[in-house]
Amino acid sequence: MTTAKPPPTLPAQFNFAVHLMQANAHRHAKTAFLDDQRNLSYGELDHRIQRFAAALQSFGIRREERVLLLMQDTCDWPVVFLGCLYAGVVPVAVNTLLTAHDYAFMITDCRAQAAIVSGNLLNTLKEAMVKVTDTPGGLLEIKTTIVSRPIDPLEESQQDMETVLFSHATDIRAAPTKADEIAFWLYSSGSTGQPKGTVHLHGSPYWTAELYGKNVLKLQEDDVLFSAAKLFFAYGLGNGLSFPLMVGATVVLWPGRPVPSDVFKLWTTHGVTVFFGAPTGYAGMLAAPDLPARNQVKLRMCSSAGEALPREIGERFTRHFGCEIIDGIGSTEMLHVYLSNAPGDVNYGTTGRPVPGYEVRLSGEDGIEVPMGEIGDLYIKGPSAAMLYWGQREKTRITFQGEWTQSGDKYSIDNNGCYIYAGRSDDMLKVSGIYVSPFEVESTLMQHPGVLESAVVGFEDAEGLTKAKAFVVLKPGVQVGPDELKAFVKDRLAPYKYPRFIEFLSELPKTATGKIQRFKLRGK
Repeated sequence: MTTAKPPPTLPAQFNFAVHLMQANAHRHAKTAFLDDQRNLSYGELDHRIQRFAAALQSFGIRREERVLLLMQDTCDWPVVFLGCLYAGVVPVAVNTLLTAHDYAFMITDCRAQAAIVSGNLLNTLKEAMVKVTDTPGGLLEIKTTIVSRPIDPLEESQQDMETVLFSHATDIRAAPTKADEIAFWLYSSGSTGQPKGTVHLHGSPYWTAELYGKNVLKLQEDDVLFSAAKLFFAYGLGNGLSFPLMVGATVVLWPGRPVPSDVFKLWTTHGVTVFFGAPTGYAGMLAAPDLPARNQVKLRMCSSAGEALPREIGERFTRHFGCEIIDGIGSTEMLHVYLSNAPGDVNYGTTGRPVPGYEVRLSGEDGIEVPMGEIGDLYIKGPSAAMLYWGQREKTRITFQGEWTQSGDKYSIDNNGCYIYAGRSDDMLKVSGIYVSPFEVESTLMQHPGVLESAVVGFEDAEGLTKAKAFVVLKPGVQVGPDELKAFVKDRLAPYKYPRFIEFLSELPKTATGKIQRFKLRGK
C-alpha cells in the first residue's frame, strides 16, 4: 500500500464558487474563457455568476434543489455551474450526447426544478419532458427552462440566457455552504448499466485542483488550456474549470466534437500550451493527414486519461511534438486523477505513481494486499471521493467502503514503484487458469504499424474455454491478415496471451468519453 501525508482541512464554511472568485479578484480584465463566439474576462465571469444566482432565487429555486445542466461547452457553462454553487443550488451536469430517454431518467432521478439547455438541444429536452410526464408518478414541476444560444423563438415557459442574466443585479450574497455540503452531481457514463447520480461536495473540486492541477501538473497563470473532454465529464470539469480557475489561467472552449482538424486549429489559433485528451483521440490525431509540425504549436504539456495510454502512442507523440503526455487514471467517483505520471517523470506504458494526498492499495479477492508484481484490485483513499450514488444504497456500499473507494480497475506495481494497468475488473481474462490483461494484448497489437486501434475481450471457443479475441481497426489503406497479427503478438508476449481470434472493424464502439465499450464486443 502506498501512503501519503493527509492534506490539511478546509474551513467548515466553504463555497467553491466564492473561493474561485476571491482567488481571481485581481485578474478582472484577464480572459478566463473563450469559445467560438466570444471572450469572457474574470471580471465578467464574477458578475455573471452573481446575476445567475439571483435569477435562480427569483425563479423560486431553493438551496439544495437540483437543476439540470444540459449544455455544450461555451462561456455560459461555467457561469451556470458556478452560479448554482454560489446560490447553494445543485447543478446536475449531464452528457450532451445522450437520448431523450436518458434525460427523462435523469430528470426524474434528480427531481430537477429547472433546466438550463443549449438551444440546439432544446428539442431533445422537450422530448424528454414528454416522456417524464407520460410516466406514472413522473410528473415534475420544472419551474423554468433557460436556453443558452436559442435557435428558434422561445415559448412562454422558456427564458433566454442573456435576458435572464441582465434582468438581475450583482449584489446577491453567496449561500454560506459547507465544504462537506452537496455541491453538484455528475452521472456515470452508464457503459456497464444504468447511469448513477454521483454526488460531490464543495470541497471536492478544490482538492483535485490543489493536489493534481497545481502540485503535479503545475499549471500556471500564463497557460492556455484546452480539453477535448467536455465539462460535463469529471475529467473535463477539472481540466476546463477548476484547475485553470485555481491558478488564473485561460481556457479555450469548443461546443462541437473535438475532431483532429478542429483541435489543430484551436492549438494554432489560440496558442494552447496545455491540452487534455484521451488515448483514442491521440491515436486519431497522429493518424491525421493535417497533423501540424512541432514549430506550429506552443504545446508544453499534454494530459491523457479515460483509458491507459499505450506506450507506442505516447512515444510517437513526444517524438513529433517534443512534449510529454502525462497519463493518469481517475474516475467520476474520485472526481479526477489520483494515480499519474508527472512532468519530467513520465514512464510510458505505466500510469505512474499515486498523486500526493491520495493513498492507493492493490488487494486480491481475499481483501489482502497482493505482493509486488501481482495483479490486484485498485482501491483509493483521498479527499475528493464522492459522497454517494443517489438513491442506490447497495451500489454505494460496494464502491465506497469507509475511507476507501473501489475503482473497478486492476493493476500491478513494477520494480520502480510505477503502476501497470491490467484492465477493468470485469474485463480481465483467465486463460488456462492464468490472468491475461486485455490492455497488455491491445498495447502489443498497437505496436504493429498497420493497427490504429484494438480491443480485446474474452471469447468462448468450441470447447467452452475462454480465449482472447481481438477486434482491430486498421489504418487507412493498410491490409493486414489475422495470421500476421497473431504472429506479431506471439513474438512479444507469452504464448498463451496471443488472441486466438481476430475480427476487423471499421470502428470500435465507445462511450461519449472515448472509453471502449467492451461489453458490446463480447456478444460478437
